[in-house]
Amino acid sequence: MELKNKRALITGGTKGIGAAIALDFARHGANVVINGRSEDDASRDVLSEIEAMGGYGRFIAADMEDPSQIETLVEQSAAALGGLDVLVHNAGGPAPGRIDEIAPEDWMRAFDVHVHAAYHLCRFGLPHLRRNPEGAVLLVSSSAGIRGCPGAVVYGTVKGAIAQFTRMLARDLADDNIRVNCVAPGIIRTRFHERMTPEQQKHNLANRIPLHREGKIEDVAQVVNLLATNEFMTGETVVVDGGMTMQIVR
Repeated sequence: MELKNKRALITGGTKGIGAAIALDFARHGANVVINGRSEDDASRDVLSEIEAMGGYGRFIAADMEDPSQIETLVEQSAAALGGLDVLVHNAGGPAPGRIDEIAPEDWMRAFDVHVHAAYHLCRFGLPHLRRNPEGAVLLVSSSAGIRGCPGAVVYGTVKGAIAQFTRMLARDLADDNIRVNCVAPGIIRTRFHERMTPEQQKHNLANRIPLHREGKIEDVAQVVNLLATNEFMTGETVVVDGGMTMQIVR
């Protein structure tokens, strides 16, 4: 799939990894809708960069916890773009805590934003994708969904579910020539890690990450571009973590 003139909806596309994906897609000629809960300076900055490239970008607000807002987002995006070729579900956020520290409503909210939103986005988006000869769905998991880590039981659980949802959906949609793939970032310097202490960062670089450096949002966007454009990849989860999850001991 060539991204030029393709129509992409990117949830959580105003900041961090989502913004990097939107800018990368636009740089390769795609027309994009970026989504966040509300319009702000970050969303306006992304659109300004897209316009400076000579591309088309639009912001549409929607809360990923609300299925009705997701349906409206998909329909408005398809109307603005003239259809949909690519869906990217990047919206999410941290959900720290051990099981005895997480309130039931926080547990459910993590599933709403990460897993249930992916279901609703694809459910509402599929009629539009099926109108095309090809399509792609890109989901964002995490290295925490692959290996156990302390103090993030719900986050790791929902991100593990995203990887399995990727495989199951890819199998169901293969006959439609709609590919479904997933990226699993490790420690990427975004707002997600803004609470990390200098001591934690030093420990990560010295012990947890074999390449001894944090990732960049562009590293993840580059892989998402590959997963969107490679026409013989589906059902895959590609880890971008500097080797963190591949090691046995350290």
